[in-house]
Amino acid sequence: MGKLTTKKSKKLFGEAKKVIPGGVNSPVRAFRSVGGTPLFIAKAKGATVTDVDGNTFVDYVSSWGPMILGHAHPNVVATIRAAAGKGTSYGAPTEGEVTLARLIRSAFPSMEKVRLVSSGTEAAMSAVRLARGFTGRDKIVKFEGCYHGHADSMLVKAGSGVLTFGQPDSPGVPKDLARHTLTATFNDAASVRRLFESNKGEIAAVIVEPVPGNMGVILPAPGFLDSLRNLTKEEGALLIFDEVISGFRVAFGGAQELLGIEPDLTILGKIIGGGLPVGAFGGRKDVMDALSPVGPVYQAGTLSGNPLAVAAGIACLAELAKKGTYRKLGEKADYLAEGLYGVFEKSGVPAWTNRVGSMSTTFFQKGPVVDYATAKRSDTAAYANYFHGMLAQGIYIAPSQFEAAFVSLAHTRRELDRTIAAARQALEKAGGNPRKR
Repeated sequence: MGKLTTKKSKKLFGEAKKVIPGGVNSPVRAFRSVGGTPLFIAKAKGATVTDVDGNTFVDYVSSWGPMILGHAHPNVVATIRAAAGKGTSYGAPTEGEVTLARLIRSAFPSMEKVRLVSSGTEAAMSAVRLARGFTGRDKIVKFEGCYHGHADSMLVKAGSGVLTFGQPDSPGVPKDLARHTLTATFNDAASVRRLFESNKGEIAAVIVEPVPGNMGVILPAPGFLDSLRNLTKEEGALLIFDEVISGFRVAFGGAQELLGIEPDLTILGKIIGGGLPVGAFGGRKDVMDALSPVGPVYQAGTLSGNPLAVAAGIACLAELAKKGTYRKLGEKADYLAEGLYGVFEKSGVPAWTNRVGSMSTTFFQKGPVVDYATAKRSDTAAYANYFHGMLAQGIYIAPSQFEAAFVSLAHTRRELDRTIAAARQALEKAGGNPRKR
């Protein structure tokens, strides 16, 4: 593409800062960790997004994961239009809610019953409350760098935007509440066992991203998740898998299908709404039946099971369920990964890539990257240079080192080749070409 012009985005950003904190409605969008002005997107189609200045980019942010079919997939769009014509919200049950719940259960057998909500944050918050109510215990174990939304209990050593801005905790979270959230080290089962030993009979649940995507993509070490499954059973606690990112992304049945481990509760979001706001949590029948109106644990939401989001989700999952879908997605992801690996290898830039299926992160450091501490060693300045180098050539990746890149079914071989070529040039400009040192 030609010279990148951002005149309209800059103007809009200036106006936004007057009426929206930081000019954005979610922190990582602000480009604070990479510098520059955030792009204001006007439209998207397939594997591309176009900003208000008319620049079109090959997109790997994918709305942070859910656009697995690509943007504005015709079947999803048509379904949303048809649903909107019947009304946008009822505050009453619909047939679509039952259909979507059945589709989710068919993909995730561990989710014997499902409750729909409006976001991943709401799903995580509700699952934690349910775990506490079901077990009669107050404490939760989470992992450094794993992000489970911005509910108070979860903003303790969280990843994603919190990690991007160097804020491991958030003001506004009461100390009396935060003390009930215990933090362990991902891929270190011994750190979890020590917490159980020192908090005997007090831990309600262990919540984990089975494939973390919020400190960058991290792979679970062999046996780690099995250890969590066994330990929680031994201690009478619940195991909660947060598959907001990995669900329907790394496999149709998420990480639990890929790894063969069944949690007690699962959290979903993003993909199950086809790009519209939605979330869900579900699990064992006996646990889920502790929810109101059957049980004593209260949870509610006027927009839960919104008919537009439900319709979009049904259309999206129907496409993903088609034979060969994940094989095609895997082939695209493999092709891009192999091409980028060759580029980084020749560049001499210290880099380590973690990838599971169609989600990946390249950390600007010598690897391996296995947890929060090793992820934080990354050279964020080098990543920022790389980010702007890619942007200048029409490739849109996450404006943070600590996020995932997502390949969609809409990415073509031409767009993947363009991305590989752009990476080569971006690394040269970032000082990665040994001949230019």
